[in-house]
Amino acid sequence: MGLTEGFRLEQARKVCHKILMSSPTQRQPDLGVVRQYSVFVENKVGRLSELVESLGKADVHILALCMVDSTDSVIIRIVVDHPEQAEAVFEEHKFANDVVGVVALELPSEAHLKNVADILLRAEINIHYLYPFLFRPSGKCGLVLRAEDQDLAAAVLARHGVTVLGQSDLAR
Repeated sequence: MGLTEGFRLEQARKVCHKILMSSPTQRQPDLGVVRQYSVFVENKVGRLSELVESLGKADVHILALCMVDSTDSVIIRIVVDHPEQAEAVFEEHKFANDVVGVVALELPSEAHLKNVADILLRAEINIHYLYPFLFRPSGKCGLVLRAEDQDLAAAVLARHGVTVLGQSDLAR
């Protein structure tokens, strides 16, 4: 990114921040970070089954899942309902993992994906990746989103009426 682009992006963030902080909102959503685990496993038959079974025995439910594979390994990205219990399972079963914050969204329908993309485009926030929730108790669509600026993405989306979920919203 060039100097001019960087300056423009920083100015846009400042303007968005100023607008967000000065505007009253109807509902203050829980903008707490949702934890996404990237579990690193060998690319061989049965590894996903082992992970799912281990988490299931600890009463941890996988709410969203995305797999990225290569010849030798697989990265399994998951969002769960009980992160602390999942971390204990990873440690006990020696699943190598990393954790990052993501934005979790609830949408009335899949048609609202364009709205999310447009809002982030106008705010000049880059989407690194996104994937759907497997299940939402309310029956609505859900997305896991990783953006270049998580806090700003969550705040901008919430300001535009998109339901941003916190970790506490995901517990069953």
